[in-house]
Amino acid sequence: MNQILEVRRGDGSMSKVAIGNVIGELEKFLPEGARVIVVTDRNVMRYYGDLLSRYECIEIGLGEEHKTLDTLAHIYARLLAAGADRKTYLLGFGGGIVTDVAGFAASTYMRGLQFGFVASTLLAQVDASVGGKNGVNFEGYKNMVGTFNQPDFVLCDTALLKTLPEREFRAGLAEIIKAGLIADQELFELFERHDFDRFRGDEALLTEAIVRAVRVKKTIVDRDEKETGDRKKLNLGHTFAHAVEKSTRDFIHGEAVAIGACMIADISAGLGLLTPEDNRRIRSVLERMELPTASGVGLPALLEALKSDKKKDADSVDLILPNGIGDCLIRKYSFDEIERLADTYIQH
Repeated sequence: MNQILEVRRGDGSMSKVAIGNVIGELEKFLPEGARVIVVTDRNVMRYYGDLLSRYECIEIGLGEEHKTLDTLAHIYARLLAAGADRKTYLLGFGGGIVTDVAGFAASTYMRGLQFGFVASTLLAQVDASVGGKNGVNFEGYKNMVGTFNQPDFVLCDTALLKTLPEREFRAGLAEIIKAGLIADQELFELFERHDFDRFRGDEALLTEAIVRAVRVKKTIVDRDEKETGDRKKLNLGHTFAHAVEKSTRDFIHGEAVAIGACMIADISAGLGLLTPEDNRRIRSVLERMELPTASGVGLPALLEALKSDKKKDADSVDLILPNGIGDCLIRKYSFDEIERLADTYIQH
C-alpha cells in the first residue's frame, strides 16, 4: 500500500513524500500544463529513458566530482538556452547527487522555480532528497554551498531500487540504521532480526524501513527546518563521515556514515552515555549489513579534515551522541576535546 508523509515547509505548506509503487503517479504530482525539464544522469537515462522521453532532459555527470558549481553553471546554461522561465518546473530524477544539484539549481535559477524529485536510490529516498537540503561541494568540502528549500514532492518507488547496485543499496541501509539510532528503536531492531538479503528481497520489509526512516526525518524537520536545533540530530555519524570522505575516496557516502556512526558510538560509550552492550549492538548491525566500521585513515588526518566541517563554530563543533538505541543528544566540543575523546575511546 502506498503511503504519503507530509513534511511542513517554512511557509506552512507541505512537501509530500510518496512511498510505494508510485512512479506511475508522477503526472498527478506535477502541476497541470506545466513545462517540465528533468535533471538526471546517464544511469537513470539508461534504465528509464522511455519514461523520461516525454520531457526535456538535462544530463549531468556521475559521482561526487560532478557535484560542483561547474555542474550548476552547466544546468543554468542549458535552462537559458531552452528559454526556461519562472513558470518552468524542474524535476530531479536520480540519486542524492542529482537531487542535491537539481534542488539547488531550482532554488536559484531566476530566484526560484518550483521543483520536485523522483528518488532512484535508497539513500536518496530515505535521506538526501527529503527535507530540503540542496547543495554542492566546494574545494573538496561536502555541501559547502547550498540552500534550505523543500521540494513540492519526493516519489520513493521501491521498484526503482531493483536496478541499484548492491554496494549502493547497502549504503542506503546505513542511513536507515542511522534514523533508527536517532529516534526509532524498533526500526533499528529490524536490522537485528533480518539480514541483508531479506531487505534486498522483501519489498514489504524494505517499504516499512523506508517509511520509518522518512518519518523520523519528517518529525525532526517539522520542528526545525533550517537546522538551528533538533535537526542537527540528523547529522549523527556525519561529522566523522565527512572527514572520512575528505580524507579518502575509498568509501561512498553511506559507507562513510557507517564508519562515522561507529566512531561516535565509541565516544558516546566512553563518556558513559551509551552502554557497552548498545555500542556492540550498533557495530554488530553495521557488520551484519556488511558495511565498513573503520576507515583505515589515521586519526590526525581525520581530525584535520573535521576542522573544516561547515557546521563548525570557530574552534568547536556539535557532536551528535547516541544516548541509547533510539535516542541521542547534542553536545558541543572544542577540537582539542574531540581529539582527546577520539584518541581515548575510538576503537582502532
